[in-house]
Amino acid sequence: MKIGLDVMGGDYAPQNTVLGAIETFYELQTDTKIILLGDQNKITEICRENGFDPGNFTIIHCSESINMDEHPVKAYKKKTDSGIVVGFNLLKEGKIDAFASAGNTGAMLAGSVYTLGPVAGIMRPCISAEVPMLNGKKMLILDVGFNSDSKPDVLYQFGILGSVYARTMMGVENPRVALLNIGVEEEKGNMVTREAYKLMSDSSDFNFVGNMEANNFFTGDIADVLVTDGFAGNIALKQAEGMYDLMQQLGIENRHIERFNYENYGGTPVLGISAPVIIGHGASSPTAISNMILQAERALRYKLTEKFKEALTNG
Repeated sequence: MKIGLDVMGGDYAPQNTVLGAIETFYELQTDTKIILLGDQNKITEICRENGFDPGNFTIIHCSESINMDEHPVKAYKKKTDSGIVVGFNLLKEGKIDAFASAGNTGAMLAGSVYTLGPVAGIMRPCISAEVPMLNGKKMLILDVGFNSDSKPDVLYQFGILGSVYARTMMGVENPRVALLNIGVEEEKGNMVTREAYKLMSDSSDFNFVGNMEANNFFTGDIADVLVTDGFAGNIALKQAEGMYDLMQQLGIENRHIERFNYENYGGTPVLGISAPVIIGHGASSPTAISNMILQAERALRYKLTEKFKEALTNG
């Protein structure tokens, strides 16, 4: 298996990305190889400064990089020799099996849609996040930022994607799927959530358990998968990140709170596209980069994309 890494992506690239790749090298399965995409001279220099043989990686030199503040689509179309564009092209051609970057999120989403495209039958891909629960488990929330607005039938498909992910990657045998809403009653919410509730309540594709309010977001008592649009989902995720930052500033040490540290998860998978893609946090540390690569490896090992295709075909 070959995992491509955009070395120049992120606020602290290429230092943190190369160090993360080095850290991961010793944890990957023997048949997994890391392909580094970026400035070959800088990659080689960082490896040697840290006593690591750059020959352990396959390095593909890329003369350009997409900065965090650039317009995503324009930069993606213009900078064809950037690590992000080269990575997506290699993924499409089957020369790598998964791709990860902590770079420009918009450019990563552009590549996911324009170069790879969705799995047949998927109307809109989405991005998801695993949120730690008080009961020791995790809850998957999707979408967390890909689609600011989503129609009811798209939310329904998020239920399918989330259920498949929870079974495959989280080991939940029969995931409980809930819809984020302002009340638990069927008639609560706006037009979109009310129509989505009707569709989901009749579903044979997943185990729908009804609406869930935000005050149950961290308990894990109601759902394993929480469906919402990317606008509300992103706000909820950023609130969780802000809560963790607040606890850090207050000097509060707690094992459960530490589970909210994004470094432990590495990145956000794009669900519903034709190959595994992981988007990392812009401020990723080497540990976060390492976990991002490991997450890509797990998606390949568990054949996540194939499971999505099977679910849509059977549906």
